[in-house]
Amino acid sequence: MFRRMSDFQKIWAHESEATLKALRGLTDASLSQSVGPDGRTLGRLAWHVTGSIPEMMNRTGLKVAGPGEHDAPPASAASIVAAYEAASKSLVEELGRWTDETLSVKDEMYGESWARGFTLTALVSHQTHHRGQMTVLMRQAGLKVPGVYGPAREEWGLMGAEPPVV
Repeated sequence: MFRRMSDFQKIWAHESEATLKALRGLTDASLSQSVGPDGRTLGRLAWHVTGSIPEMMNRTGLKVAGPGEHDAPPASAASIVAAYEAASKSLVEELGRWTDETLSVKDEMYGESWARGFTLTALVSHQTHHRGQMTVLMRQAGLKVPGVYGPAREEWGLMGAEPPVV
């Protein structure tokens, strides 16, 4: 749970950029990639990650701009990137109203009472979870997967190293 706004700001800067790296690797054709007939498509996952920023954070009283919870995903990967960038920027601006002290304020979240510091942690974890799902679908769609916490398979060679044996 975040206890200082500065800690969240540092983490969000890294995590939102990591998500943008993945989103910028999508193509319009890849948005229909799914793990199976009952699974979310890559486009729907990307849109869910984008829409979760305002959906989750507006429950705390913030006014984060972004797609609505039930808005259909666009057919354009560039539109998803633009919407994510705008929602992330809006979040950062809205969080300027919070202080370290307000991180302990509790809000009703999905039938529970969450401290705002926990809500920010949940937002980051939720995004990371779905970004991982997206990278699997990106590989299935033949797209390059960006390294986030270390190099992706394709990036080892750029570093002059052999990729790990699988």
